[in-house]
Order: sequence, then C-alpha cells, then structure tokens
Amino acid sequence: MRTTRRDLLRIGALAAASAALPSWAPIARAARPLRILILGGTGFTGPFQVQYALARGHQVTLFNRGKRPSPEWPGEVEQLHGDRETGDLSALKGRAWDVCIDNPTSLPSWVRDAGQVLAGNVGHYLFISTISVYADGSKPGIDEDAPLAQYRGKDAMAETRQTLIADMENLYGPLKALSEAEAFRQFGKAVTIVRPGYIVGPRDETDRFTYWPHRVAQGGEMLVPGDGKDPIQVIDGRDLGEWMIRLAENRTFGTFNACGPRDALTMDAMLEASRKATGGQPRFTHVDSAFVEEKQIELPIWVPRNEGPYGGYGQVSNARAVAAGLTFRPLETTIADLMDWFGKLPAERQAKLRAGISREREAELLAAWHQRGTRTGRA
Repeated sequence: MRTTRRDLLRIGALAAASAALPSWAPIARAARPLRILILGGTGFTGPFQVQYALARGHQVTLFNRGKRPSPEWPGEVEQLHGDRETGDLSALKGRAWDVCIDNPTSLPSWVRDAGQVLAGNVGHYLFISTISVYADGSKPGIDEDAPLAQYRGKDAMAETRQTLIADMENLYGPLKALSEAEAFRQFGKAVTIVRPGYIVGPRDETDRFTYWPHRVAQGGEMLVPGDGKDPIQVIDGRDLGEWMIRLAENRTFGTFNACGPRDALTMDAMLEASRKATGGQPRFTHVDSAFVEEKQIELPIWVPRNEGPYGGYGQVSNARAVAAGLTFRPLETTIADLMDWFGKLPAERQAKLRAGISREREAELLAAWHQRGTRTGRA
C-alpha cells in the first residue's frame, strides 16, 4: 500500500510538542504593532506564529481549550479559554483584534460560530486550510483556481469532530473547502486562505517526514520507493508560521498554496539533504511502485508522480504564495533542527516512530526485492 489516503487527507495536521522552541536570530520590529488573536496556537505551527509575532512587537491573544499549556511565553501572551466543539466562545465576546488566525478548524460550523462572535471586531481573518480541498489531486501544477472537493452529505453545518473522524476519507477535504467559503461569508473580502501541503520540522509529532532523516542517520541498506525522481513538497512549520504573520502585517488577502520548497525537490534530493544534515551513510535501494503496491508498504510523504488520485501532490503550484512573500530556509537546516529537536525527546518516544516501517520489516522487503532481481536477472 502506498501512503495511506487518511495520511494524505490529514496533510498539515497540527500536533502538540513537549520541547521548547529553538532560539531565534534577532528579528526587526514591525512598522505597526497589531493585536493578533490566534485560535489554537499551542500545537505545531501556532507556537511559531506566536514567537515571531512577539519578536515583531505584536500583542498576542490565544484562544483554546487550555489542554496544552504554553510555558514558552510566561506573562507575554494573553490566554483565553473556551471550547469551539460546544460553541463556547464567550471569552471572545466584546473584544476586538486587528487580526484573527484560525489554525485548527476543519468544520464550517466553527467558522460560522467564530464569525458570529468576531465579525465587526476583527479586521482580517486568516484561515489555515489544506491542499486536500482540491477535487482532483492527480495532475501536476494544481493552482488556487482548481475545482474544489464537493460535500456529499446532508448538512455540513451539522458535522462534528466525531463525524469527521469517523469518515475522514470523504469529509476532510470537502469540509475544509466549505470552511473556506464560510470564512468569506462571515468576514467578507478581508480573508486570507492558506493551503499547506506537508508541514515539517521541529515540533512535528507525526514523524511522517522525520522517518526519512532518522532512517538515513542509521545507515545500512535502505529501501527507497520509486526511482528517486518523484517530486516531494514540504514546508518548514517556522516558514509557514512566520509568513502568516507577515501576511497579517501587509493585509494580504486571497488564497495561497503554501507548499515548499521554492524549487522542485525530488525524493533522492531530499534523502541527500538528509545525508548531509545527519552524517548518515546509507546505501539506497530503489524499489518500483508496483513492488510497493504489491507488498503493501506504507511509507510517508512519498507519492509516485503522475500515478493514481494523488499523483500531483508533489507538484502543487506555489507561485502565488512565493509572489506574496513566502520564503523557505534551506532543507538541510530544517532537517538538522528537526533531528536536534527529536533527539531531545524521551528515549522511549524516539524508539518508536509513528510513521514508516520498522528495520525488521525493511530487511524482509529488501530480501524479497533482491530475490526477485535474482529470478529476473535484474542487476
């Protein structure tokens, strides 16, 4: 099996982390300080938004359930609590902000509820969406004007986190698309929609990208899917978070695919960057997509180019986002910082990655691949 549909649908999902943020170089103050409300803010990219916003001189308020304490900013960030699942947004009533960044929402009802409380009290609404909103992910070059996935259920506003989780395959993309539409209904033209692909780097608890540099660092013969030329798109969570603050500062409205890096990246190039960043010395053995399918190998991030319903996911157009100021730090920097963060996690956490295959499973698959080569005379 290739990368699972559930995995693809949940691209960019936010996750909690237990380590402190990395140190930052001095950042210039913004020309005008903003009052920024961040819905969520304690998961993966949210803390990077907060860190950058504070460095730029902005005032930050977080609104969430209070389930994930944020000790990084004692006394610097206002913390408001409520529960969007139950519709409890009372802490936001009667307050005004220049900007609202909505990180965790996948339900149009959550956007509607936020709009009913914040409309008229927020000058700019930024919504984190996903490239999973597109109806057809099979073709390269998907841009922001491509058709969106259609909701086939009875009542989108009646969907809940529970119904979404129960049918992620059919609901995630369409409900995100309807959430985007609801944002414009509630906040008018002062809306920015950001559609990331895979978000990676420090604080990523999914291990989807981490699997690859972690495995490269271990060395030895390594199974690599495809011929090495399949395109990969990833964006450092810090690049995404910082850019969103700049979008707010510049009042940049519109819809943008937040996919990276700037230029094309192949599977082999990603692995070579991992080799340089980690010092690992693996021996890469490429296996074709038919073997991956036959052996039901679940490997994250990789998608065979121009094959199947997601064949275009590594080639989504980011031209509009780059023109709007999205920048990317070097991939080797992302990998090095990721591995430094990962190496500080508890040993038991490091011992069991949440994505990829075990070394034992990999060895079995490599043996089967080489045996097949012997039978067929493949070099």
